[in-house]
Amino acid sequence: MAAVAATRPGERGSAVAEFVMVSTLVLVLGMGVFQLGLVLHVRNTLIACAAEGARLGARADVPTSDASERTGALVTDTLSAAYAQDISTRRTVTDAGVRVVEVTVVAPLPVIGLIGPGGSMTVVGRAFDERQVIEP
Repeated sequence: MAAVAATRPGERGSAVAEFVMVSTLVLVLGMGVFQLGLVLHVRNTLIACAAEGARLGARADVPTSDASERTGALVTDTLSAAYAQDISTRRTVTDAGVRVVEVTVVAPLPVIGLIGPGGSMTVVGRAFDERQVIEP
């Protein structure tokens, strides 16, 4: 005896449409998670480059301008030259009275791949200024 499928005539062929809709949803969610991971990677890389530049600029025998150059070189090597367009360095004092060198990088926020609107993400790297140990 043959098994008879209990389907309604209006639901015939809906598996293909369901597969396409669910596959699209899963693909969009997967790409969103991947893009979020890329944004976090870019942010962490920029923070690491800014901190490394600040550490160089905080040395007692190095001018502060070298911090911006070092940060720009690191950002260009690790990400892209588009991310190294707006880098600034300054000496500042924290609330506790400690002098630090601060490197600020303003970069695009990657929205689709590494492409995104400029000036959307700002990261700061700080380092203890060694000159305060030498100078009274």
